[in-house]
Amino acid sequence: MPLRVLITGGGRGIGRAIALRFAREKAHVAVAARSSGELDAVVKEIEAAGGKGRAQQMNVADHGSVEAAVWRAVEFTGGALDVLVNCAGVFDVKPFGQMDLAIWKRNIEINLNGPFFVTLEALDALLEGERPHVVNIASVAARQGFPGNTAYCASKYGLRGFSDALRFDLKEKGVRVSTIYPGPTDTAMVEKLPGFDRAKMLRPEDVAEVVWRANQAPAGTPIDDLDVPPRA
Repeated sequence: MPLRVLITGGGRGIGRAIALRFAREKAHVAVAARSSGELDAVVKEIEAAGGKGRAQQMNVADHGSVEAAVWRAVEFTGGALDVLVNCAGVFDVKPFGQMDLAIWKRNIEINLNGPFFVTLEALDALLEGERPHVVNIASVAARQGFPGNTAYCASKYGLRGFSDALRFDLKEKGVRVSTIYPGPTDTAMVEKLPGFDRAKMLRPEDVAEVVWRANQAPAGTPIDDLDVPPRA
């Protein structure tokens, strides 16, 4: 049976790369994001790579949107999920003295509330899956602070805590939970930000490979917290 996968933030960047990595293994992949145009393009890439794809519009910060979108995604996967990847995220650099409520709320709502909403709504389908696996894409900013990153670090530290506690709650149900900690990655999120040498950054495909290997790891292999190796 092909893997049944739901990926948020699947329209571009890391989410798209993860979708295509699973598609090369003939998976059925529902990609969710706010932009239908980007999603439709990724679905074509999924199917060209050998998988089956479904575009599902979703605003992860809106519980009602998540509830409806997960229901439709699970309908596409036949009522079960084997893999949930919480990848949707935002990144804002703003010194604390210039911080405003809108930036703070945007980071918490998308980077932290989003994974909670999606995991909550997807849980029943995961419990119907084979070796169900929740993968949360965090950041090195979930382990250390950076200047101008109070909102982003708070949201990612929160995601790390959510993952750690979720792992305990779902272990007896047979659901694995992995947290991935990429360093700076060459995506659209960093295009307009100064101070990044994009030539030295990770590529989205580097993160996707770590996610794939974690999912395929045999029982007993440590996959709770995973770094993404730097490029040679």
